[in-house]
Amino acid sequence: MVTQSITVSDKIRNRAAWVSALASIAIFSLKVAAYRMTGSAAVLSDALESIVNVVASLVALYVIRISAQPADREHPYGHGKAEYFSATFEGGLVLSASILIIYESVKSLIFPAPPQKLEIGMAIVSVAALLNLLLGLYLKHVGKTHQSDALKASGVHVLSDVITTAGVIVGLGLVLLTDIQWIDPVIAILIGLHLAWSGYNIVRESMGGLMDEISESSLQDLCGALEKNRQPGIINIHQLRIMRNGRFHHVDAHLVVPEYWDISKAHGETLEFEKSVVKDYVFDGELAFHLDPCKKSYCPECDMPDCPIRLQPYQSRTPFTVKSLTAEVPESN
Repeated sequence: MVTQSITVSDKIRNRAAWVSALASIAIFSLKVAAYRMTGSAAVLSDALESIVNVVASLVALYVIRISAQPADREHPYGHGKAEYFSATFEGGLVLSASILIIYESVKSLIFPAPPQKLEIGMAIVSVAALLNLLLGLYLKHVGKTHQSDALKASGVHVLSDVITTAGVIVGLGLVLLTDIQWIDPVIAILIGLHLAWSGYNIVRESMGGLMDEISESSLQDLCGALEKNRQPGIINIHQLRIMRNGRFHHVDAHLVVPEYWDISKAHGETLEFEKSVVKDYVFDGELAFHLDPCKKSYCPECDMPDCPIRLQPYQSRTPFTVKSLTAEVPESN
């Protein structure tokens, strides 16, 4: 069942990447046509950003196929981190495009060339904006549902492109109404600054994934799965760490179990616990526990029935929290 689920997920992610690539090419063509008609600096800035979309979508198409490959001898944790490279690359392209847009816009501000056929240009870029909106929402949904950082980054970028195009439409409308020509390059400069900020955020988030930065949302999800499947004998978990590898997460932690359990019992109970947690975790993954024997300080929170070594009466079980799970030493100690 797990293999089948992963296969279906990979097909959906790959299909989304193809949709992104083909749609980006079509949208870029629309914006180029709008620029050729209008000669607008703002439309040019929008078209330059769409070049980034096209290149990034092609890179994402390749990377998603790589990341779907199973773990092998050279890559024991799989190929999922390739998605972070894709997102970082896309963010870098966005930053590069923002610099080029600002440069071209400043040049247009100094050496103005009045835009033409603004009504037609506004209509074309409006169609492009609608297509981008639909594409961005689709990519974000697939990326979130099927745990693809590359698709989520593309979705965020495409939706930021919608904001960019909206700014272009407003700018062209103001030029059309007021006949003030410098509004066009100023709007383009603002678009460039917006893209620079968007690109920085994409790079920042993807670099966090490459360096296994703590993901609070992942910790919350894992905490819920651990608490849901907690059974007597699973006394405490601490020093938990997550290594994110795309949609595959490797989790290691210290697990406190009754000290009177023999190796076979501890192994069997831990294995069943791991399987049930992974089943309820939103990501694919594996858990590796370092087993610690219980101490008398755990007695008040240990609900193990008929414990032969209990030194203190059971009071109540302490629920798992992100803080307790990631603590270097158990909070009770």
